[in-house]
Amino acid sequence: MRQGRRDGFREFAAGRSGHLYRSACLLASGDTHLAEDLVQETLGRMYLMWGRISRIENPAAYAQTVLVRVFLTHQRRRSAGERPFGELPGADGAQPAAGGTDPALRLTLLEALGRLAPKDRAVLVLRYWEDRSVEETAEAMKVTSAAVRTRTSRALSRLRGQLGGSLAEFAGH
Repeated sequence: MRQGRRDGFREFAAGRSGHLYRSACLLASGDTHLAEDLVQETLGRMYLMWGRISRIENPAAYAQTVLVRVFLTHQRRRSAGERPFGELPGADGAQPAAGGTDPALRLTLLEALGRLAPKDRAVLVLRYWEDRSVEETAEAMKVTSAAVRTRTSRALSRLRGQLGGSLAEFAGH
């Protein structure tokens, strides 16, 4: 029984790690080290409850919820404001382009997300990256649907304020 549980979890973790990591990178504003820590903590928590996971309708969605809660808990810690600086990959300091996207635009968006409050960042990632409904986002963040709608509207407004009227100026096109 235990071996079957371990195998099931390994399969789940292997299948979801990439998706969790991408979401964690957005939540962490591009801090890949923090993203790795968040995913590790999420998978650790998922493993501890894996025996009861059969009662959960959608384990993948639950893992995303755990990830957001781990992120928000991390942000409440006193040391969460620490930001290590080092050399960025590449000779010119630019991030490698992923899937043909503009690296300057990508960095600008990650930086803008990083200036948002953690809960604002979480609501935008859940609603627009994870494509979750208002109700699913509310459940993940342990708030009401009205709070999600309000926070989403305010977070988008703050993001627009940081980026200006158009993203085109950042894309350099």
